[in-house]
Amino acid sequence: MAWSPLLLTLIAHCTGSWAQSVLTQPPSVSGAPGQSVTISCTGSSSNIGSNSVSWFQQFPGKAPKLLIYYNNKRPSGVPDRFSGSKSGNSGTLTISGLRAEDEAEYHCQSVDTSLGAHSAPGLWGSETQTCCPSCNGAFLSKPHSSDISSFFFYLV
Repeated sequence: MAWSPLLLTLIAHCTGSWAQSVLTQPPSVSGAPGQSVTISCTGSSSNIGSNSVSWFQQFPGKAPKLLIYYNNKRPSGVPDRFSGSKSGNSGTLTISGLRAEDEAEYHCQSVDTSLGAHSAPGLWGSETQTCCPSCNGAFLSKPHSSDISSFFFYLV
């Protein structure tokens, strides 16, 4: 099988096995309706420090939705309650005027260029799981990918 080494290489790359750094988010944040919360994403000079940060919102069983790209740009249809910023090796997502429908997992994303521009892997971090108090104590399932950095934020 002449294609086996190539396939193995692609699998290793796509699963993040070559990633040499990780993005760190807090395990959770909480706030009351109407408040503002901020979510930090800390990396290094080879990822966030020299590249942009994106933010995604994900509900259980649903695909991630892009909220912020290029550090602070919002796609059409994303409310202006969501804003992003970047300073040094960190990115921040701010949710203003918290609403019940904001209960979700939020993921930051960047790339690492320490291996060269043509080999830059997409970076996420480690996953976490928490309980949503307004979900009557039901636990949310973990994302299937071990390469996703997420946390769950909930209203109190």
